[in-house]
Amino acid sequence: MEGKFKPFGRGVWLPWVLVQRWSVILGAHLGAANADPRLRLWYSPAVHARLLLLLAFVCTILSPAPALAAPEGAGGPGGIEQAIDDGFGVAVNALDKVLFLPLFAGHEEASIDAVVLEPAELDGLISELDAQGLAIERASLTLVLPAEQVSEAQAAMLQEQLGAHAVPTMPKGTRKFSIERVEGAKGSTLKGDTGGVPIVVLWLLLGAIFFTVRMGFINVRAFRHAIDVVRGIYDNPDDEGEVSHFQALASALSATVGLGNIAGVALAVTLGGPGAIFWMILAGFLGMSSKFVECSLAQIYRQKRPDGRVLGGPMSYLGAGLAERGWGGLGKVLAVLFAILCIGGSFGGGNTFQVSQSLGILRTQFPVFDSMPWLYGLLMSALVAVVILGGIKRIAATAEKIVPLMCGLYVAACLFILVMNAGHIPNAIVRIVAEAFTPEAGYGGFAGVMVMGVRRAVFSNEAGVGSASIAHSAAKTEYPVREGIVALLEPFIDTVVVCTMTGLVIVITGAFENPANNDLIASADGAALTARAMGGEISWFPWVLTVAVVLFAYSTMISWSYYGERCFVFLFGDRASTTYKIIYVIFVFLGSIISASNILNFGDLMILAMGFPNILGLLLLSGKVKGQLDDYMGKLKRGEMKRYGGGTSG
Repeated sequence: MEGKFKPFGRGVWLPWVLVQRWSVILGAHLGAANADPRLRLWYSPAVHARLLLLLAFVCTILSPAPALAAPEGAGGPGGIEQAIDDGFGVAVNALDKVLFLPLFAGHEEASIDAVVLEPAELDGLISELDAQGLAIERASLTLVLPAEQVSEAQAAMLQEQLGAHAVPTMPKGTRKFSIERVEGAKGSTLKGDTGGVPIVVLWLLLGAIFFTVRMGFINVRAFRHAIDVVRGIYDNPDDEGEVSHFQALASALSATVGLGNIAGVALAVTLGGPGAIFWMILAGFLGMSSKFVECSLAQIYRQKRPDGRVLGGPMSYLGAGLAERGWGGLGKVLAVLFAILCIGGSFGGGNTFQVSQSLGILRTQFPVFDSMPWLYGLLMSALVAVVILGGIKRIAATAEKIVPLMCGLYVAACLFILVMNAGHIPNAIVRIVAEAFTPEAGYGGFAGVMVMGVRRAVFSNEAGVGSASIAHSAAKTEYPVREGIVALLEPFIDTVVVCTMTGLVIVITGAFENPANNDLIASADGAALTARAMGGEISWFPWVLTVAVVLFAYSTMISWSYYGERCFVFLFGDRASTTYKIIYVIFVFLGSIISASNILNFGDLMILAMGFPNILGLLLLSGKVKGQLDDYMGKLKRGEMKRYGGGTSG
């Protein structure tokens, strides 16, 4: 019956057949690998063929076609997709209110001489809002108008114009404009609630500061030793674990070095000004200590499962570690909460977001993906499945090849531009430092710039959210804190090096304040803004960036699949591993055909929310890490650490 079915002449018969053949092969592999007779049915070739054929059917329905194209002006997605997106929107709003609850917020009120209603004059109104100091990060603004001077129709028009003009230029929810007509009002007034500092940003930042001081500035004194460990000088092949120090670092970096380094930095500079780069660097430097503590704990409390694989990370040290302290109940709650959040984050920020963002820039170079985005989804699904079915060893082996390549490719292009503009670097650095404390009007003041920089750093390096510790728990090592020392290199490479280079290029080229880029700024397309900034210096750079973005997205997806899979196993047992991988591959495909913003935002918020249970656990267990660190550093100074390779220790 399946052989007679054709997808309505949509021109996707060949991909349909390819999907069927690939699904049969995948199903056969999974069926042979699974020994549980109760679940064998779900891993049979026939079931997998039908599941992926169903996905191909969905893509034929959702992909654009001349006969069934939506009428112009119809808007975004509809039907089931819109209903799902609306449902996630409820969760997004709830998470947003909790994670971005403003602390130290204030209230401002200012008078405006005149209300302009012409679209061409809106820039003047926006500038006046900024000059009054009200357009601060996550500010809520209300424009009070005299009812006698402004009709309801005019007020509605102004509301629409303000929304269309200003809101897209800021992160979602940061500028909330509302219009209020008041009888007898004397002139026009602006009322604004300044955003303060979102609670999740403050929580992660204070945690990083505490760990930096508590561990005696481990991010400075162990830096050279971390490089020696990664070089393999202390690698003992007989140590327990699944991967080497370098492979663990590469696996974790493949999840953190990604689109945040390209798109995120461009958006941070555009929305927070050059000063945001300073706060990104500082947050990355402090985040090195958070990463050290969480990855050390992941090694201390890792478990060896019946299948021989290692299970470690926050879900392990929160439960077992807090139980040792007599807080077993709290530990279980935090561990389960973290696992749920991590699984949600793996499907969103670690999966569908990566597909949709990389597809966006791929469309500019390959128009075929513009008309058939699902084709990219099928390709990425197959590539991801091939790697993640092999577990952490295959993921690590792939990551250790991709990460140096993609980092080298991107950094080389940045270095080329910086060398060509070496004379402008000193001025750029002066501006970055100066505007970190005294930003120009329009960037939300000191608090707004600081929050923007810290937020983008956290999104980029994930220090404090606990995800990378899952990969580091699988490393072979005799001393748990040694792997923590390796892990502190991640925020340095990701934020202090890669993000800083991107930021310098954006500032030097002036792309963030070039009126010609207003279309990209308005659509918050950071990757395209970076491409345009670098494309002005290197004509062929958009091609390099396209390759880098796809590699970044791919490596992030395979690493996040491991994070989510380990949490899934923690909740449902070893036999659930393959089930998770199947679901994950399906979500890779869905990311290419669903443009539902709330689903993607939900995944990002889940990742940020992981920081709440994780930082709390790190604070309560930091004493154990401190004790082992002091013992380790003492042995290192006394020369008691056995070396297996050349080089010097430090």
